Amino acid sequence: MEKIIVHSHFHTGHRQLGYPGKCKWVHGHTWRGTVTVSCEAFPRDELDMALDFGDLKAVMRFLDHKMLVTEQDSTFLNSELFEPEGVVLLKGKGPSVENVALYVWEHVVAHIQDKFPGRGITYTVEVLIQETENNIFVVEKTATI
Repeated sequence: MEKIIVHSHFHTGHRQLGYPGKCKWVHGHTWRGTVTVSCEAFPRDELDMALDFGDLKAVMRFLDHKMLVTEQDSTFLNSELFEPEGVVLLKGKGPSVENVALYVWEHVVAHIQDKFPGRGITYTVEVLIQETENNIFVVEKTATI
């Protein structure tokens, strides 16, 4: 089994529409993320490298200094009010830590698919997102590419 692990951090704003407490207001976090990709044996490119650490970190760093929203947040999706390049649309009902982790997972899998398509390799991709010092969510799923 081979494994690649990267750590990164990023700063974002978000709000939880419909939340009964203070998280309904716009606020921000310095998120910390760890992406772990493992498989029996990684394919290698022409430089004999598997997945570039920087490419995996870039998935999380793309979120840096952005507003995280879902389609329910029509205010931040209004391009007359907010610059679209400063807003990241997540799937789901709210920009929760769970949906941030799923966003990162999907984009890491898409990157692997772009780099090594159609090889029939099963990868385990684990994404750990730390929203605050004490609050962490982890998603771990396999993808055959």
